[in-house]
Amino acid sequence: MNKKMRELLAKIESKQALVKGYTDGENKDLEKAKELLDEIEKLQEEYQVEKRLFENEKKVAKLNEEDIEEIEKNIANKKEDNKEIKEESSIEKFAKEIKNIAKGLNEGTPADGGYTVPEDISTLVEQRREAKASLIDLVSVEIVSTNKGSRTFKKRSQQTGFTKVGEGGKITKSSTPQFERMDFEISKYAGYLPITNELLEDTDTNIVNTIVEWLGDESRVTRNKIILDLIKTQDEQELNGLDDIKKTLNVTLGSAFKSTSVIVTNDDGLQYLDTLKDNEGNYILQPNPAEPMQLRLCAGATTVPVKVIPNEDLPTSSNKIPIIIGDLKEGIRFFDRKRLTLNTSNVAAIGELNAFEEDLTLFRGIEREDCKIRDNKAFVNGYISTTPSV
Repeated sequence: MNKKMRELLAKIESKQALVKGYTDGENKDLEKAKELLDEIEKLQEEYQVEKRLFENEKKVAKLNEEDIEEIEKNIANKKEDNKEIKEESSIEKFAKEIKNIAKGLNEGTPADGGYTVPEDISTLVEQRREAKASLIDLVSVEIVSTNKGSRTFKKRSQQTGFTKVGEGGKITKSSTPQFERMDFEISKYAGYLPITNELLEDTDTNIVNTIVEWLGDESRVTRNKIILDLIKTQDEQELNGLDDIKKTLNVTLGSAFKSTSVIVTNDDGLQYLDTLKDNEGNYILQPNPAEPMQLRLCAGATTVPVKVIPNEDLPTSSNKIPIIIGDLKEGIRFFDRKRLTLNTSNVAAIGELNAFEEDLTLFRGIEREDCKIRDNKAFVNGYISTTPSV
């Protein structure tokens, strides 16, 4: 199979995938599917013609170096039989010329034969392995149907209890519970990608899937940023080693949240925690026997799960390794008004772009959401300093 045959097969496979996309799902378009099927038939005809041509070329090229050697051997035998042959025969001259031409042809020089060697080029889009995480799984998510609203909470207060009353004494008034509200207001987040229709028609890979995956990952990064920006609104607390981490769990978060708390950190934080040892020299970061992929920090009476977020999603900045401790599901609420929706158009206009006039297809992603602190007592925005103390 030569290069052109491989390219034709790749185009056929790509268009067949597009046909399936137009016959299934929400973007069903039978007319477009029929057009693609006609294109596939033409490509298949072209492939058959190229295949026949390729096979004929192989037959013509059968006269290889072994054939030439066989010719030379026959000539030598004839010379031995007929000592009177003084001059080279026309066949011998032809064989020598073919051999000289073959010596002049080589793969390394394009004009001297390199152009005839097919290249193994794949246009299918491959993905390199990446570590990705979504912080949305760590917080509480509420689906809402309006663009704004409020949630009512009872305030924390130190109750004093009842007053002792003697027989016939007057009962005093008890303190009353107090309430507060958390307001939310939905905002829109969106982006678009312009793609030429030539690329969509001519590519032999499923570029549409690549675009959809890209926009989906843009949504993940957007939500991560919203949540992290909200966490950063809380005062930072420097944690100087394991004792500060334990104090945060035992005292700052206390009995209300310690049992459901998690340590959220990045790859740098994992490296730091993975070097901590107890008084006997044993590492205190250990896998959970029930779930070996789940890490736990085990130090004395303290056992707390550790969630590692890649540095790309939870970066170390200003020499501060993030160590977020607490119950983020109690601490943060994410209001989801409209999950990511994707639309395409070949006639829309955005800014200076006119899809119809410029023969483009615009891919647009939109989501609407808000994020609020539900309980600022439920987590601590901590960090480990990487700057050595003087």
